[in-house]
Amino acid sequence: MASWGTVDIKQLIKLRDGVAETNDVVDEFMRAVAKEFATRFLRLVVKGTPVGIYPSGSGKTGGTLRRGWTAQQSGSVSRFVDSLSIRFDGENYTVEIVNDVDYASYVEFGHRTPNGKGWVSGRFMMTKSEIIANREFPKIAEKKMLEFLKRQMKNG
Repeated sequence: MASWGTVDIKQLIKLRDGVAETNDVVDEFMRAVAKEFATRFLRLVVKGTPVGIYPSGSGKTGGTLRRGWTAQQSGSVSRFVDSLSIRFDGENYTVEIVNDVDYASYVEFGHRTPNGKGWVSGRFMMTKSEIIANREFPKIAEKKMLEFLKRQMKNG
């Protein structure tokens, strides 16, 4: 029987492990970018959300809608974003930001007055924040990429 020789696959194993490690590092980087973007976006939305002003003695206080962006939790926006899950669907990293206050969509997009004869214009706090955040995204991604590359150069 003929012998084809011997093969040392140590280098192939090292390459395989390096590729797997690179995928983990890239995933970590993408998740960090997604969280940074979500934090900045959420700060814009919270700042742009109007606070209701009520007459004294009415028993009402404003700010419910604004607090709704962070699920009524006190503390920093970045701490809240850290608690959010990031989904990866094969192409996109997604962070879902929700305001559970029942009238949030009416403030965002507008609504009829209770008597049905007038219209209250929307405030578009989320829409406007999305436009601003999308404009800033390339700078955010570039900054995170430079930080990432510096760390990789030190570690590699």
